[in-house]
Amino acid sequence: MFFYLSKLLAFLFSPLVWVFLLLLYSFITRIETRARKLRIAAILVLYIFSNSFLVDECFRAYEPVTPDIDSSDTRYEGAIILGGIGDIDLRQKKISFGISGDRLFQTLPLYYQKKIRYIVFSGGSGSIEFPEKREGLYVKKYLNSIGIPDTSLIIEASSKNTYENAVFTRKILDSLQLNGNYLLVTSAFHMPRSIAIFKKAGFKNITPFITNKASGTRRYTFDHLFIPDPGALISIEILIHEWVGYFIYKVKGYA
Repeated sequence: MFFYLSKLLAFLFSPLVWVFLLLLYSFITRIETRARKLRIAAILVLYIFSNSFLVDECFRAYEPVTPDIDSSDTRYEGAIILGGIGDIDLRQKKISFGISGDRLFQTLPLYYQKKIRYIVFSGGSGSIEFPEKREGLYVKKYLNSIGIPDTSLIIEASSKNTYENAVFTRKILDSLQLNGNYLLVTSAFHMPRSIAIFKKAGFKNITPFITNKASGTRRYTFDHLFIPDPGALISIEILIHEWVGYFIYKVKGYA
């Protein structure tokens, strides 16, 4: 129920929806002073949440600073890669990677450098409409196609959210009696919630490995400071969704 409810109410996390509702109410209300205030509020919301500098600072404050795994000689039992890294093309029976595909691609060098023994991928279908899009199965197919054998792979393809990622992966590793040190690989903005959930699920020797970090070098150029950017709207919606998710998981005792 929690999964379906979160999907159905996802639109509430969008600043663009907030702007639309404010404008809609401004045309419905018969009080002109209220209508003007609502339109001003809509413009302010739109401008603030499309400001690249402000959005970048929000990400910078939230994304964690983690150990530099690439320059370390430490070896791990495996790297647990969280799903949500692409979309499934059911016609061609393959995965099309998105920006979060960085989770997988940043992990592959660690495997080839023998810093990790197993690539552990956790991800089923996060779609209500297409439950058959079980991401883990298609990631396994991709990894096999580039020469990575099944003996190096542990695939969990039933989870629908981060909580299930942690619980289902824990069960698989316990069944295989694999209790070494692990890397947890996910997007930087998703790491605070993910690491809390995995620790709550019983992972004790786990190290965060962040990928596709959203906050870059702090910039003070005119366009970055003042010009509205539609890309910033998309980014802040993702971050707001993450904040809400973390709060709900805390309340439910998952994190």
